[in-house]
Amino acid sequence: MLVSAKTQDLLTRERTLLSDLQAFLELQGAPPETVEHARVALRTLDEAFLLVVVGEFNAGKSSFVNALLGASVLPEGVTPTTDRIYVLVHGEKPGQMEPTRDPFVSRLTYPLPSLEGVALVDTPGTNAIIRQHQALTEGFLPRADLLLFLTSADRPFTESERQFLSLAAKWGRSVIMVVNKADLLETPAQKEQVKEFVQAGARGVLGLTPPVVLISARQEQRGGDVGFAALRALLQARLSEGERMRLKFSSPLNTASELLNGEAQRSEAARTTLMEDQRFLQELEAQREHHRETMLGELDGQLNRVNRLLAEFEVRADKFIDDKLRFSNLRGLMNSRELEEQFRREAVADLPEAIDRQFGSMIDRFVESNMHFWEDVQAFLIRRQPSGEVARTRFSYDRASLLEGIAGSAKDHLENTTEQELARRLSKDAEEAMMGAMGGLAGGLIGGVSIGAIIGATALDFTGGILAGLALGSLGLFVLPNKRLQAHRQLREKITQLREALERIVRREYEREQERADARLNDAVSPYTRFTQQEQTRLQDAATRTADLQTRLNALKNEIQALA
Repeated sequence: MLVSAKTQDLLTRERTLLSDLQAFLELQGAPPETVEHARVALRTLDEAFLLVVVGEFNAGKSSFVNALLGASVLPEGVTPTTDRIYVLVHGEKPGQMEPTRDPFVSRLTYPLPSLEGVALVDTPGTNAIIRQHQALTEGFLPRADLLLFLTSADRPFTESERQFLSLAAKWGRSVIMVVNKADLLETPAQKEQVKEFVQAGARGVLGLTPPVVLISARQEQRGGDVGFAALRALLQARLSEGERMRLKFSSPLNTASELLNGEAQRSEAARTTLMEDQRFLQELEAQREHHRETMLGELDGQLNRVNRLLAEFEVRADKFIDDKLRFSNLRGLMNSRELEEQFRREAVADLPEAIDRQFGSMIDRFVESNMHFWEDVQAFLIRRQPSGEVARTRFSYDRASLLEGIAGSAKDHLENTTEQELARRLSKDAEEAMMGAMGGLAGGLIGGVSIGAIIGATALDFTGGILAGLALGSLGLFVLPNKRLQAHRQLREKITQLREALERIVRREYEREQERADARLNDAVSPYTRFTQQEQTRLQDAATRTADLQTRLNALKNEIQALA
């Protein structure tokens, strides 16, 4: 077939457009079958014109093809006989099978001059019990240049046929509706009723009214059928050189339209997903800040309880000083060891144990809140599944991998960091800091002791500093009252020092542990934050590229439509 310079220009531009579309889809990480559809659309420009027969099993497709060709080319039967796609082309040797790249597609030759330049395709029946048959037909549909949609007069235009026709409409295929077994309709009124019913159903799906032809393959094979004569006349017009060229050029462009629309939908779904993910990251940051503020607020309450314990100790110590530093107790003041033991029993009392319990409660609460935070992070990430529109795209796989990384960090933290371990680390760090802060005040203690023990030792050391020098020979009339005032003053100084050191150290340890948790979360989230920024840039570029491809596609469609 000779083509004009204008036609050759259209063909060249269409090839370029389809090549660009394939490259674009590959760059965007579209699903593999989408990229394959683009590849096939480009390849079909070099194939023969494909006249594809589709319909439900037992609609008589094989009988119809044999009647149309006037020869018994395909097997016929009442059960699903077509288990593969047969592509019939003109050839000198009848029934010669030629290999194709698809194991489910067989190429058959038959000496039929009427097929020259056209390949007649028989497909497995849809709505059959063998689901693979329908999948084969649906997968071949985007390659069709013209569909002969076969339905049966005894059950015209069923729901499953409507669904399949919707798929044809999705790919923008041209359709001729063929109603077989018209010989079952006894009157012209019945035939007209069936024709109008099929026309209305097809119009509702396609948005236009396709030609509807009533035929009887059985009558055609037995001697002739007026419906077949009408169908052949219609096909002759549709398969004229100019119309065939228009359909051949239009089919890949209709496929390209569907692929571009699909990519636009995936891009929009990805934008929506990214917006939701950004909200999630903001919520995660707010949740982390709320966690910090909550813990600091609880810490103030916990420290107030510690301060009450120290205040109670102060009251007991004041009473001890007033009771013991008296002239009536001069004999007791002579025995410093006994005085220290009395101070331990009456003033210090259970202060070390109470401090340890309170400090343990603070650690337990912090650790519990920390673990719950990571559990919430993990649970939230599990719910962040992508929408169906972006499933099986590179965007979906990359996003899932990064979210799994964040979830994995939470999971590792929960599995590998026990509450006992966190508590032990916090306690150990605080005890070491307390020992360093109190210095010689807690002298004589070795590492590994509790906060309460350190505070208890510091409180006991009070007796050595304040009661020193109370020897009987040095006591005068004013010495003991002055010593008592000095003892009260030094007691307050020591308790203030204890309180400030304890609060400073506990707050520092809380802050240090929070910083460790923040760093762990930042390390996990940062790659995904970068991913969202990169994807937003990619989607903006993709929108520009999609608009350019759509403009070129529409221009080509308009020019090809003018060929008619």
